[in-house]
Amino acid sequence: MKSHQTTQTMKPATAAKKLGVYLPATPAAFQEGVVTRAELNELQANPPEWLQELRRNGPHPRPVVAAKLGVSIAGLARGGVTEALTTEEISALKDSRPEWLEKERSTQVEVRKETARIKKRDAERAEQEPRS
Repeated sequence: MKSHQTTQTMKPATAAKKLGVYLPATPAAFQEGVVTRAELNELQANPPEWLQELRRNGPHPRPVVAAKLGVSIAGLARGGVTEALTTEEISALKDSRPEWLEKERSTQVEVRKETARIKKRDAERAEQEPRS
């Protein structure tokens, strides 16, 4: 019996998400086609100029914007940021330090502390449990 290896493909939206770029800002050829796993690996290993430019200057998708600002995606929405932002716009927000951004950053710090506390607690409980 022969096994047929099929080429794994993904939608452009999935590939853009994996590359960390905003799909509407990518070239039309990228948006309209399908991307194979090999093509994705090549884009990651040797990004073309358009991909380097998008990663450098944006517009960036919300997960990237949230990470650059140090807040959650929900925090962006609460702050009224619902669209992709460029690197310049992100820098301007960081410089102007609006009240919502400061509040969301402090919330994010508390969430990280709580997550670390729970992880530590669970690890300690796992150590104390008798092994069978």
